[in-house]
Amino acid sequence: MNSRERFLAAVACEVLDRPPIWVMRQAGRYLPEYRELKARSSFLEMVRTPALAAEVTLQPIRRFPGIDAAILFSDILVIPEALGQPYAFRDGGGIAMDHRIETRAQVDALAGSDSIPDRLSYVAEALALVKKELDGSKALLGFGGSPWTLATYMVEGGSSKDFEKIKLLFYSDRATFEALLEKLTEALIVYFRMQIAAGADAIQIFDSWGGIIAGADYEEASLKWIRRIVAALPQEFPVILYAKGTAVHMAEQAASGIKVLSIDWTCELARARRALPPKVALQGNLDPVIMQTTPQIVAREATRLLVHMRGARGHIVNLGHGITPQASLENMHALVDTVCGWAGSRRAISRIRRNQPNP
Repeated sequence: MNSRERFLAAVACEVLDRPPIWVMRQAGRYLPEYRELKARSSFLEMVRTPALAAEVTLQPIRRFPGIDAAILFSDILVIPEALGQPYAFRDGGGIAMDHRIETRAQVDALAGSDSIPDRLSYVAEALALVKKELDGSKALLGFGGSPWTLATYMVEGGSSKDFEKIKLLFYSDRATFEALLEKLTEALIVYFRMQIAAGADAIQIFDSWGGIIAGADYEEASLKWIRRIVAALPQEFPVILYAKGTAVHMAEQAASGIKVLSIDWTCELARARRALPPKVALQGNLDPVIMQTTPQIVAREATRLLVHMRGARGHIVNLGHGITPQASLENMHALVDTVCGWAGSRRAISRIRRNQPNP
């Protein structure tokens, strides 16, 4: 069984000797080869240039051969940009949109979903390059932001601390809010279909700001739009949903038609496994901070997770959020090696039960 087969078997909740592993943001700033490339090309240049995007996508696969899936190097904000709202990075950090979406007229002026194949053709080209390079050995993941998460950037005008503007739009002008979410949903459907046609084995939807909308409003603000996207994609195609800070909605998310629910680090994964339908796979969920400790601690905590999930079908090892730039290469090696070498050994289980670090 190669890595691609292992990943798809985990998605299908089949019995495996070990779970597959990949890491959110695995192509990024913690890798020296990425930093070298970025010194010559800006982030946006790398995203928009298929050969560069493919190279960055493949960098972690080359450095850590045990990784089972490659995720395309891109950005969720290519969708607003394609619709007519460019973005840039602030000097002090964070995202700055070219302008804010404040009125219904601005929403109506956004391009339609028919603009996506042409304006984002570079994404399909990058996927095709990576697909050819992988040659079926690793799973290839495409991705995009959820309509709600994209809308937060578009209405706030960039990164936000309080998300006041998007919440005000949701509560006080629902018609304009829904018009914006309709446009984003239709654009994402076209975008994801394009990624699938280019060779993606699965799509991950990042609802990164799903946790900022409270209680029952999460359904109306975010989840119902995700349901529509999943229903519009090919039947049984693997969709992974990552929604930070939304553990209270896990049951509803699992019933949305997705194949994999990615859990952040605040929720015990084994408990989530017991609470959710066995046909929905789970992904996660080590705290990314662990990747800044030592290889011994990483191995210990990864083994603890593997022990807790031992015997559970449908587990894809990942972090509970993206790997940080401060993570060390030694720790990433320790994580990948621990998972790839896992066999549920009595020694490993005994060590975890004694709560002792690896030697």
